[in-house]
Amino acid sequence: MIWVVILVAAAMLFLGFELFLVLAVPVYLIKESFYASLPDAILLQRMIGGINHSILLAIPFFIFAGELMAGGRIARLLSRSAEACFRAVRGGSGHATITACMAFGSVSGSAPATVAALGRLMHPRLLEAGFSDRFSVGLIISAAETALLIPPSISLIIYGWLTGTSISRLFAAGLAVGVVLGAAFSALVLWEVWRRDVDQRAERKGAAAEAMKGTVWALGMPVVILGGIYSGVFTATEAAAVSVLYAVFVETVVFRSLGLRGLVHVAQRSAVLTAIIFMMLGAGSMLAYFVTIAHFPETILEFMRQMRAGPVLFLLIVNVAFLIAGMFIDPGAAQLVLVPALFPVATSFGIDPVHFGMVIGVNVCIAMITPPFGLDIFVAASTLNKKVVDITRGVGPFVAVNLVVLLIVTYVPGVATAFPNLLFGRAS
Repeated sequence: MIWVVILVAAAMLFLGFELFLVLAVPVYLIKESFYASLPDAILLQRMIGGINHSILLAIPFFIFAGELMAGGRIARLLSRSAEACFRAVRGGSGHATITACMAFGSVSGSAPATVAALGRLMHPRLLEAGFSDRFSVGLIISAAETALLIPPSISLIIYGWLTGTSISRLFAAGLAVGVVLGAAFSALVLWEVWRRDVDQRAERKGAAAEAMKGTVWALGMPVVILGGIYSGVFTATEAAAVSVLYAVFVETVVFRSLGLRGLVHVAQRSAVLTAIIFMMLGAGSMLAYFVTIAHFPETILEFMRQMRAGPVLFLLIVNVAFLIAGMFIDPGAAQLVLVPALFPVATSFGIDPVHFGMVIGVNVCIAMITPPFGLDIFVAASTLNKKVVDITRGVGPFVAVNLVVLLIVTYVPGVATAFPNLLFGRAS
């Protein structure tokens, strides 16, 4: 019967059903087939109870803040300040794109929002600098992935909610791993500069300072959020609320880029995105409940023991499972399905929860740019008016770089755990 449930989910996904239904309908079939004695109300209780968690309040706040910045001037100013820093460097537009995506990701937590907000701004500049169209689009899409690692990452908030791992420690680890991923992309930019002999004129002295004018308020956004979290002034959820207040003040009072009508439009768009995410989280809560009572983690652990597998092979299996799942389903849904079953096995092998979270995080990044269903590919196709096939060819080198970073993060745990241990001490 379990294979029938899997086939139903696969068929619904292929036919284009909403992911909420793809998760919820198989859960209902599992309940009716194997746990018919349970009242139907248990599904509703698990759905509502699962998302009734204070840490999840950070998600709508950060979504709203990201939409405010994308609709106002902060996104443009962040990209302009990043360009100013690399204005006199060969191929500096490539490094500026990576830096701008990391900066925007540090206040939005969303890779698709980063692609949509910065794609139109940075793509023409990359072409002017001499980068090919395919490489330029691939760089924008891939650099936007860092938003899934650098705080306030929505995917890390979901992982922390699913596993009970400290969000602050996850954010610290995500910042370190995100910087490593950004540095790897910069190395690929340097290779492309050398291979294609890309040049970029050095601007006159003082141009950088002129370009930085007006960006102080924009740069203050990540400083306030990250500084507040890491200094212990406020929690991740409180930081989310502060980010909204800051964005509203800057965009409406300082820049005056959004009026009342603009704020209402941004709020409506944010509400729709929030509803979609929370419906998925609710369905994921139901699925996690049945994964637990069906003893799936124990079954997996017993299977690993029979194979005499250790943590090295287990992490390899986790990576392969997420890479395959990420090609066909939304990475958020993959987290909701796989993490509840795999996390108890990881802890039984003595794998640090933060380290395991970073392994999952990098896999989620790869899923966003991996065909055939990489979400950021379709966002870029819509934003930049490009063919999906052309974009897919452009992301190839960046997928390879991601895989190298994934192997490093997987088998060198210190890359993920050193910074949170430095900030907060070793986890007990």
